[in-house]
Amino acid sequence: MKLQQGQIWKTHPDVHSNAGEPLYLRIVELERLAVGYKEMRELGTQDGKHKDATKKEFCRLIKRAELVGE
Repeated sequence: MKLQQGQIWKTHPDVHSNAGEPLYLRIVELERLAVGYKEMRELGTQDGKHKDATKKEFCRLIKRAELVGE
């Protein structure tokens, strides 16, 4: 699996969720050791929070997640 800018991941509720609901993470900015992403509750909306994480932290967030789109 290779991370690319624009990918959207649906998280697994056991790993990363909001009140038991899965979240959608869209990669906004991808650097060598860091990932800027937007965390959204619903896929069709633009509402969400921009967050930053190291690649290692981001990979832990998407553990057991499924790739929705690019």
